[in-house]
Amino acid sequence: MRVGLLTREYPPDVYGGAGVHVEFLARELRPLVDLEVHCWGEVSSADKAAGVVRHRPWSALDGANDALRTFSVDLAMTAALRGRELVHSHTWYANLAGHLGKLLHGVPHVMTAHSLEPLRPWKAEQLGGGYALSGWAERTAIEAADAVVAVSAAMREDILACYPALDPARVHVVHNGIDTTLYRPDHGTEALDRIGLDPARPYVLFVGRITRQKGVPHLLRAARDIDPAAQIVLCAGAPDTPGIDREFRDLYQELSRSREGVHWIPRMLPRPDVVQLLTHAAVFVCPSVYEPLGIVNLEAMACGTPVVASEVGGIPEVVEDGRTGVLVPVDDDFETGLARALDSVLADAGAARRMGDAGRRRAVEEFGWDAVARRTVRLYEEVLGQA
Repeated sequence: MRVGLLTREYPPDVYGGAGVHVEFLARELRPLVDLEVHCWGEVSSADKAAGVVRHRPWSALDGANDALRTFSVDLAMTAALRGRELVHSHTWYANLAGHLGKLLHGVPHVMTAHSLEPLRPWKAEQLGGGYALSGWAERTAIEAADAVVAVSAAMREDILACYPALDPARVHVVHNGIDTTLYRPDHGTEALDRIGLDPARPYVLFVGRITRQKGVPHLLRAARDIDPAAQIVLCAGAPDTPGIDREFRDLYQELSRSREGVHWIPRMLPRPDVVQLLTHAAVFVCPSVYEPLGIVNLEAMACGTPVVASEVGGIPEVVEDGRTGVLVPVDDDFETGLARALDSVLADAGAARRMGDAGRRRAVEEFGWDAVARRTVRLYEEVLGQA
């Protein structure tokens, strides 16, 4: 089965959950299908042997709206899909390439929805008028796709609510996965030492992009009220816009003035460093206001760390309230609720250990990437059988 996997993010250029998803899905698909990955990026000497084709935006669009630059990559991907029997696109950055590939080459298109443009209105800050174009690309692709993969049951409900013209029979739930051999407790402290963390004090950890979606400003305001003995570690980068970047920096500086032990790492850390930070955290926090699933919560659980997370989207399908962590409703008291939930975990080390142990077991038993890949290939077979 000759499959073209279409994505913006692919190693070494992975900055979000969708990129993590594609990285591990591709690894597990390779033994099962003839896989060719089409992604953004600079060509490297190892790409051809690895079955990777990288594309860049058309140089004539340098400085143009990001949506237009994305469409130029989609056109290049479409042209390069000759010989593929099925195409599988991820995120709006590649969905249009999947749709055009379906039309040009006469092959089925499977698309995975990691988020939905209608539910991310703050993207207009980043894309301006390009937000209308990203929404158009997603709608066009999703309504014509032969199959749509939702990464959670909650995401499936959102897809059908946003796109009522879509046949529900074409929307399939295949949860995100986690590699529990890479994400597992690592009790080394090299990463903590480099950052300068106090080993005698517990810390709350956030890992994510600086976006409206990830809710980090809510966390920074909530952190004013949590136990002053706790350190705050923010692995936060890739701001969507100058505006959200300024807001984050202002809140960070304000928090740093009001309490000690606030650490900001503005760059993407190597995975081993992130694993060490996850392992030693007293609690991991995910304050997202929108999250179809949230792979980062699985990463924390796989490292044996309790999770405090917002009760939105697919997060409750991952984090079991009271068993592997604490869920916080996103309402008018969200920031107060975050602070209380974090304090409750910080105050009871025994309960935190039990939650961490239960999270590790759940990650291992229910979210392995090998099972995700097998389910995906079965979907490919179903779609090709109907073509």
